[in-house]
Amino acid sequence: MNFNKITKPYLIAEVGINHNGDLQLAKKLIDAAHACSWNCVKFQKRNPDSCVPEKQKSVMKDTPWGTMSYLEYKHKLEFGEKEYDYIDAYCKEKPIQWGASIWDIDSLRFIKRYDVAFIKIPSAKITDHELVVEASKTHYPLIVSTGMSTVKEIDTVVETVRKHTLNFILMHTNSSYPTKIQELNLHCIKTLRERYKCAVGYSGHEYGLEPTAFAAVLGAMVIERHITLDHTMWGTDQAASVEPMGMDMLYKRIRDVNTILGDGKRTVTESETIIRKKLRGH
Repeated sequence: MNFNKITKPYLIAEVGINHNGDLQLAKKLIDAAHACSWNCVKFQKRNPDSCVPEKQKSVMKDTPWGTMSYLEYKHKLEFGEKEYDYIDAYCKEKPIQWGASIWDIDSLRFIKRYDVAFIKIPSAKITDHELVVEASKTHYPLIVSTGMSTVKEIDTVVETVRKHTLNFILMHTNSSYPTKIQELNLHCIKTLRERYKCAVGYSGHEYGLEPTAFAAVLGAMVIERHITLDHTMWGTDQAASVEPMGMDMLYKRIRDVNTILGDGKRTVTESETIIRKKLRGH
């Protein structure tokens, strides 16, 4: 896939950690994305030992599996080789593409075992120079998320990425879950496109569907939303995720965006010609 040659919005169903460490739940989320005609599912890969801040590791947390340290909890959610081998085979069987956010060098090496559609640098890691460089050097298309980042930080990551690849896309996003509508600032899609002369997408964390549809109208060529089977399920990302019915509705709203927008040229359409002859006589 070449992000610079996309002609219609590419839809990514972000499973993330909404599988709660349950492979069968992950499978159901893949099924939902496929049934709703989304292009891809995305997971997140971390080495909790290196990703979790030291001061956070020993903090105790109440979970569905009992009270445990935050580090234990993050390991509980993490899929390993067995699970990703299954995900890879299952996605090929559907078929549906899959990709992953990588949070550290260990996770990048792990994901490179698979023929994924892309890898993603999450907003939290775009200032991790080593990770950005190594991810940019791979043959995979690269997604770079820009949440909670300054213009200077985005300038730096784009400059770094461009030294190694031109097949990348910037994602406009706000990293709060859920995002307040007054903080969505969708005009940043245009700002990013004009400043960096590259493809731009949108990763939405808001309630509802309308802002995401608006992002497609504004030219977002990759659309990403977290997905869930049920908003009431346990997990920090579930509330701002889209259920299967919403996924289907969003797909139907976005699929015809290019057709609806047209080419902008003022013409008398074929159907108007009949009406014109009737009302004007010529």
